[in-house]
Amino acid sequence: MGSRQEGAAHCRRHGGAPLNFTDFIAIDWSGQAVERPKGLAVAHAQVGDAAPVLIDRPWSRGDILAFLEGLAQTDTRALVGLDLSPAFPFIDAGAYFPSWEQSPADGPALWALVDRLSEADPHLAATSFVRHPEARRHFRQMGDCGDLFPGGRGRFRVCELGQEAMALSPYSCFNLVGASQVGKSSLTGMRVLHRLRGRFALWPFDPVPARGPVLVEIYTSLAARLAGMRKGISKIRDAATLDTLLAAFGSAPHAPLSRADDHATDAILSAAWLRVAATRHDLWQPAGLTRDLARTEGWTFGVP
Repeated sequence: MGSRQEGAAHCRRHGGAPLNFTDFIAIDWSGQAVERPKGLAVAHAQVGDAAPVLIDRPWSRGDILAFLEGLAQTDTRALVGLDLSPAFPFIDAGAYFPSWEQSPADGPALWALVDRLSEADPHLAATSFVRHPEARRHFRQMGDCGDLFPGGRGRFRVCELGQEAMALSPYSCFNLVGASQVGKSSLTGMRVLHRLRGRFALWPFDPVPARGPVLVEIYTSLAARLAGMRKGISKIRDAATLDTLLAAFGSAPHAPLSRADDHATDAILSAAWLRVAATRHDLWQPAGLTRDLARTEGWTFGVP
């Protein structure tokens, strides 16, 4: 692992670009292996205090990929938050997949591997990857716990330990079992990240450019907690609660929703938070982020 001094220098380079974002987009992601997962939701906010707007349509992951490509083509200065983990733990074991000779050396190589081994899967799913004889050894799946899954809650990234320190409840990306698992979402997201490579900066794997769009990893529960949602409540269930939480980020009340589920409300609140958080230089220079972490595990925007 790089030194704290190396990490600080790396973060300065990543946080030195003008943070003059005009658009703030939050995407609640889904790893469901169908064409149009119900869990996909996209909310858009602009500079000012107007409430974020839900872009309400039956999204597919391919649709979102095209939407993001459009932002890159128009050079929109957008900060886009993706609710998924862009990488697996690396630092704890010195590799994503110890004992596998194809284990990638960094995030972009990981995304390329996941996409290549899943190329036969429709809808940007990643079922084939977790069925690969070497990859599957590291995952806990329904009815199949790999012999290299360490047991317990599994392996965690450094920033996920930081999430725990904020009283959040992260799950290991190697755990693919249960309603709260995030591994499937992360794997399908990696396929999208691979296809955006070279057209979209992803912090902290890439320097923050002076113009154009930037992607960051978000954790929607973090936005809710920072807005004042008390521990033990994980989802926004009604319009009044959403407006109360939006107000904590200086946002006006939201317009009535045609789709009032927790995916939509998570995206709306997270877009409002991104608008407030984007200009905070400390969030672009987290104390725990080192050079090695920035190229392998990445970091959740908003974790110190």
